[in-house]
This record gives sequence, structure tokens and C-alpha cells, in this order.
Amino acid sequence: MTQPKRKVDAMQRFRYQIIERIAVLGQSGDTTKELNLISFNGFPAKYDLRSWQRSDGAETMLKGVTLTAEEAARLRDVLIARDDL
Repeated sequence: MTQPKRKVDAMQRFRYQIIERIAVLGQSGDTTKELNLISFNGFPAKYDLRSWQRSDGAETMLKGVTLTAEEAARLRDVLIARDDL
């Protein structure tokens, strides 16, 4: 008889590595909004725009958006084309 597979919490498997810190776009207290290149779970790095909270040596990833290189290039083109920026 085979043993049932144990369900592993998704957060236990989640890993990230900041490959390149591109820019800090803003800061409020111990929270920053950053654009970085991040590899998630060992996959190729993607552009990542999100808030981070850093205090007492701890780093907490907050809400954000992850973009492929193609999506980031499209966003760049759209922003450049705007007259109000």
C-alpha cells in the first residue's frame, strides 16, 4: 500500500532571489516601492514592481506586479508615449 502524499503548504515552497535592484521609486517609513529583477522558485528573473517592508533585519514582500521583459518593454513604450509624464 502506498503512503498518501502529504500536502505541502505553498508558502514553504516559495523562494525568491533579488538578482538586481534597479530602483527605489518611493519610501514611506520602513516601506519602499521598488523595481527589481527577481527570480521566483529558481525560474528566470522577471521585472518586479512591488512594495517591501524592511525592519529589524527582516524583509517582507508586499503586494506587487511581476512582468516579463516583453511586458516591461510594452509598459515603457506606453509611458513614454504619454503626454502627461
